[in-house]
Amino acid sequence: MISQIQRYGILSFLILFASITFAKEGMWLPLLLDKYNIGEMQQMGCKLSAEDIYSVNHNSMKDAVVIFGGRCTGELISGEGLLMTNYHCGLRYIQYHSSLENDYLTNGFWAMSREEELPVPGLKVTFLVRMVDVSGDVLAGTNNVEDHFKRDSIIHSNILEIEKKAVEDSLYTASVKPLYDGNQYFLFVSEVFSDVRIVGAPPSSIGKFGGDTDNWMWPRHTGDFSLFRIYANKDNRPAHYASDNVPYQPKQYFPINLKGIQQDDFTMVLGYPGRTSQYIPSQAVDMIMNVTGPLKIDIRAEKLNVLRAYMEDGPAVRIQYAAKYASTSNAWKKWQGEIKGLKRLQAVDVKRANEKVFQTWVTDS
Repeated sequence: MISQIQRYGILSFLILFASITFAKEGMWLPLLLDKYNIGEMQQMGCKLSAEDIYSVNHNSMKDAVVIFGGRCTGELISGEGLLMTNYHCGLRYIQYHSSLENDYLTNGFWAMSREEELPVPGLKVTFLVRMVDVSGDVLAGTNNVEDHFKRDSIIHSNILEIEKKAVEDSLYTASVKPLYDGNQYFLFVSEVFSDVRIVGAPPSSIGKFGGDTDNWMWPRHTGDFSLFRIYANKDNRPAHYASDNVPYQPKQYFPINLKGIQQDDFTMVLGYPGRTSQYIPSQAVDMIMNVTGPLKIDIRAEKLNVLRAYMEDGPAVRIQYAAKYASTSNAWKKWQGEIKGLKRLQAVDVKRANEKVFQTWVTDS
């Protein structure tokens, strides 16, 4: 079963897994692995237990995976707070410290000591402490409420109360999010660190190798990585930037495997994908493919032309707009591939056929 995140731009904590010989399509909540998925994963070669991946009782993989900057996934790779994420995820922060005198975008950056690591105001890293299915508490008092506005008001009040109780007398943050189009609600309790510093990044010629041509293509040969370090106070707790903060000591981190992978090794990805639209109806797919998608591509193409014209005037403007240009270009290329894939797979016809089968099942049940 493929889990869908509701279409509200919600960040959730999901796991995608596959073996090299057999790709299993799916994104699943780690909280539910023990109940639904771990047996199948182990049959495919996974040597971990559900508790090794997600646990609130002992250290697990979840403690080494973070939300980086609010929109990306990162992973801890050392016991001293060293974090790796994509180059494009770190790009805006590399740009922040770049100038004509220190063009880290063009030349890359590597801190040779802790003192040379560059602080980034506003950058936050979020660890998941625990997640809980709170659907019953969120929907309490709504069974016989037919007015949608009143029902939403009750749900909103319930969520605020749940979030408040979840973090009382703690430094954690709490957020309740709807999944499966509001059929389930999950509480996410998190720990947020705000002293994060740049450690290293390759030159853009490596981090963006192939540029727009290779973006969203496979295979893609690029050094799409950047390194940061999380700092904490002397008690290893979140703290605002201070010169006497120390590298964060994570509960868990991923050691680098220099031996690489072998044929038929089990592989999986643990992180924060943002959203899916797996279950939108055929009409919505048709709209994306023939109306909104082409319009968005045309708008971004024009925007890129404007940005490019000014960026080519001089290196200072190129630095100032590098992250904005990259973000616009990323979406521009993604939508082109999305439309091409939908047409190649005849997605609208497939959706309509699935909907017909589903409608027959509903009618006959």
